[in-house]
Amino acid sequence: MTNTFQVNRKLVCEGLACPLPVVRTKKTIDEMNAGEVLEVSATDKGSIADLKSWANRTGHQYVGLQEENGIYRHYIRKAEASETKAEMNFPHTVSNEELNDNLASGSSMIIIDVREPAEYAFGRIPGAVSIPAGELEGKLTSLDPSVNYYVVCRTGNRSDMACQLLAGKGFANVANVIPGMSQWSYKLETD
Repeated sequence: MTNTFQVNRKLVCEGLACPLPVVRTKKTIDEMNAGEVLEVSATDKGSIADLKSWANRTGHQYVGLQEENGIYRHYIRKAEASETKAEMNFPHTVSNEELNDNLASGSSMIIIDVREPAEYAFGRIPGAVSIPAGELEGKLTSLDPSVNYYVVCRTGNRSDMACQLLAGKGFANVANVIPGMSQWSYKLETD
């Protein structure tokens, strides 16, 4: 596939994990002019869901994706100032400690881990269900909107986007686990 549009700037995020590709993309987009296209190269498979979601939430145009040999090239066109939306964090959060306390008390809940399968396999909260962020929207019909969901990722960024998606689809009992697995110091399950 060849580009039929002009790339104005390239950003290399290879070897970086969430949230760094989004953080660096935001900073670079802020420095660009409206209508310009940014190419972001990343090796984190989670960047597929992360960058597309970020662009959609902020009003920028996610033009497309090319993948070759494990490198994901994302193309994002910067929106006009009048088309951008303020980036909002999901308002309902729980700390790692609060989630662990809820687990210990036997509270009724489902923990959704939105990291990629390899991350999940190497260490997860006991009982957590793996639904990678990029697959979540396609699996909504298998989830019960009346259940209490705690959504976790590595740092709270990807899970924030997942919580916003769930809430936007009518799930009322959703909380983002912050700071997530990067600082989870409690019991783990592994494969």
